[in-house]
Amino acid sequence: MSNNDIMKKLRVALKFTDDDIVEVLSLVDFRVTKTELSAIFRKEDHPNFKPCGDQLLRNFLNGLIIYRRGPQSRSNSNA
Repeated sequence: MSNNDIMKKLRVALKFTDDDIVEVLSLVDFRVTKTELSAIFRKEDHPNFKPCGDQLLRNFLNGLIIYRRGPQSRSNSNA
């Protein structure tokens, strides 16, 4: 399964639009345009297809954690 397939399945499962994905990626300071996203979600035989890199998928997953749970609190407790 490719990174593109994972992104497609996550988008459908979470019912995300391109705007939602851009918002999630912005939470980890990763900028991507809707045009770049549409290239990732195209079929492999399409001329404008672009493979989804590890960095994009990693940042999306990290942003998704923040989107769902909220930012990590910085506590200094050593309990």
